[in-house]
Amino acid sequence: MSTKRKTIAKTSLLCAAAMLTVSVLGACGKETAAPATSNAASTGEAGQTQTLKKITIMANLSTPEIPSDKIEKILEQKTGTDIEIQWVPDGAYEEKFQAAFATGSLPQAAFLKNGGAFTQLRDALKSGQFWEVGPYLKEYPHLSKLNPDTLKNISIEGKIYSLYQERPLTRQGIIYRKDWADKLGLQEPKTTDDIYNMLKKFKEADLGGGGKTLGLVDRSDLVYGSFKTLSSYFGTPNGWGEVDGKLVPEFMTPGYMETMKFLKKLRDEGLMNQDFPVTSKTDQQNMMYTGRAGMYIGSMPDVESMTERTTKNIKDAVFDVTNKITSPFNSKHSTWALPGFGTMVVFPKTAVKTEEEMKQILGFFDKFWSPEFANLLRYGIEGEHYTLQNGKVVVSTDGSLKDKEQRAYTTIALADTTNVTPAQFSTEAREKAEVLAQEAISFGIQDPTFSLSSQTYIERGQRLQEIIKDATYNFILGSIDENGFEDQIKRWEKDGGAKIIEEFNAQYQSSK
Repeated sequence: MSTKRKTIAKTSLLCAAAMLTVSVLGACGKETAAPATSNAASTGEAGQTQTLKKITIMANLSTPEIPSDKIEKILEQKTGTDIEIQWVPDGAYEEKFQAAFATGSLPQAAFLKNGGAFTQLRDALKSGQFWEVGPYLKEYPHLSKLNPDTLKNISIEGKIYSLYQERPLTRQGIIYRKDWADKLGLQEPKTTDDIYNMLKKFKEADLGGGGKTLGLVDRSDLVYGSFKTLSSYFGTPNGWGEVDGKLVPEFMTPGYMETMKFLKKLRDEGLMNQDFPVTSKTDQQNMMYTGRAGMYIGSMPDVESMTERTTKNIKDAVFDVTNKITSPFNSKHSTWALPGFGTMVVFPKTAVKTEEEMKQILGFFDKFWSPEFANLLRYGIEGEHYTLQNGKVVVSTDGSLKDKEQRAYTTIALADTTNVTPAQFSTEAREKAEVLAQEAISFGIQDPTFSLSSQTYIERGQRLQEIIKDATYNFILGSIDENGFEDQIKRWEKDGGAKIIEEFNAQYQSSK
């Protein structure tokens, strides 16, 4: 990679941050890579090998600086492909993508920022502006084995227009201070009543000291905070659920109301932070790190960093995790599941001109699912960014090196667990979290509307959801009662929610 390439890349970073024109951002270029020993290829019906000579990619940059081209050079050498990546800073990405799309200047492969961007792009995907890749997947050794449930979630009216970036389905659960529980003779919670009793005992014993101990600490997030995970224990569907053969939003189900009542009880009794609707994730986690609270509900893998940070302040702190909880309203284990992907990569027809070229590009990305490429993009270079111990990856503690050379490439990594060497974790609780997350796949609840489309939802869904969000917080805070919450549901229906229900159900019935 030439010095010129690095200079242009840095210029692009500054331009993107300043929200300048697409033409400036799209000016990234570089010299052709040296000939490689292997090819990114697809095999046509006649068995002839088709080689992709160059690919342009646009990706979200979540690190402070554009990474060095060390890993990019390895990718080029192993695929025989000249790779040009346009790294766009996170804060500018959505605007850059939309501007490039509007002017027909998207590269051959463009990563979406998140699932929300996919929802906004549905109409453009359906209208034929991007390649439908579903019919070709069976031709590739790795793409042919992609998870069918995840493919269903990214499909639009049964057609697949993108490749997905794999993400674990069911990582949500409970992290609690095991040393506190042991001191009080408490067992791992198995029911929502056990959760309540543990939180009550934690507060009464004031193990945090100073009369300020909290049982649960929560934050201003009804999805990745405590609410949605607790609601799955009360039998609430994930987003939408089927009632009497018809899809209804989760907030119209009994489980949602029971979850609000449960959290209201915790708050009324001082078993959780009173100001949770305005508490940030940073402040929430700091209350765990400093020993003020005994329970955190969220992503179970957080237990590793939580242990590391907390033991710096409280040497004897020990955490444990669980996700197998029942309630009086739900006797089965259940947890809400993610759709199986973090983001997606799409292929605009303005940049990919022919079917042959599209197949070559798919051949290139097929390699991203191979063990060699999956580990390279996920962890970096063995001996530099990680080492192997007992067959598991031990990640380098040199964060600055990873930021400079490797971390940004996780944005374009497609495999997260498939063909990825498992990491070695520093605590038993983190190992347990991984096992529990895998076991939970069997009882994870998917959102049935994820592959459906509602024009009204696209246009008004986000604004309408604010009505329910505010009503949920106001119920827990005691500002409204059950009748008041029902009034807000009626408002949601009147302002467009009834139309969303109608549109989702029309597609749901036709897809059965």
